Amino acid sequence: MADSYSFVKGGKLKLKGHKDKKHKKHKKRKHDEIDTDTPKPEKGDSEKHGGWWLAKKFDDISGNTAIEMGDMRYLAAQDNGRFKLGHPRDEGEEPDPIEILTAVKVNETKIALKSGYGKYLSIDPDDGVIGRAEAIGAREQWEPVFQEGRMALNGSNNCFLSYDDDGDIVCNSKKAGESEMLKIRLNANIESDPFADIPVEERGKIKDAEINYVKKFQSYQDRKLKISAEDVSSLKKAKKGGTLHECMLDRREKMKADRYCK
Repeated sequence: MADSYSFVKGGKLKLKGHKDKKHKKHKKRKHDEIDTDTPKPEKGDSEKHGGWWLAKKFDDISGNTAIEMGDMRYLAAQDNGRFKLGHPRDEGEEPDPIEILTAVKVNETKIALKSGYGKYLSIDPDDGVIGRAEAIGAREQWEPVFQEGRMALNGSNNCFLSYDDDGDIVCNSKKAGESEMLKIRLNANIESDPFADIPVEERGKIKDAEINYVKKFQSYQDRKLKISAEDVSSLKKAKKGGTLHECMLDRREKMKADRYCK
């Protein structure tokens, strides 16, 4: 992406708007120490957006997420699996439930985004953004790109997220111009969960993860749990590469095909 933004990790989160003021006979307060493990919101900006603060680096992105595209407008999920630009929000108003996504870190540079309908965002053949995937594969991975205090979101087709004249969310620009600039906002009041970035079915040992995944999608007409007999080494490799869901889905489909051929 020679013409697009190059990925840059942010440094320490700095609070803007802080000025030293002179006081009469008041003891000087020591400057606040910045906790780099817990990003702090900019108070004015957060209040303007209903308590949702701005992500400034990749490590900030986790859990409840809203993508602001334009001033006080957010990416919104539709019940048909498509996405549109939501209605403008008043100052102090938070995003609607259909505008809230769940961000899951896939690796050190990429995330997956799940809509409120429980589906992962990906890109269709016409470069439209859809949310119909049950698992995280290569097409469901997005790269937040930061540069000079601005941000864009790069999709699996090597294009940047934006919206068209009809307000439909698309991913079709090879360059990150003004239309591709966006902001990822997070819920400042949500309690921290140490396993928030790990889907429930992936927690525990790798074999347990596959069992949990099968339980999630398999029907129990014969009351038997059908698990792939293949070695789990491919699952371990897929987990490191950020394609565990896709690998488990492939194993499940292959097992079905083998059963039907017998």
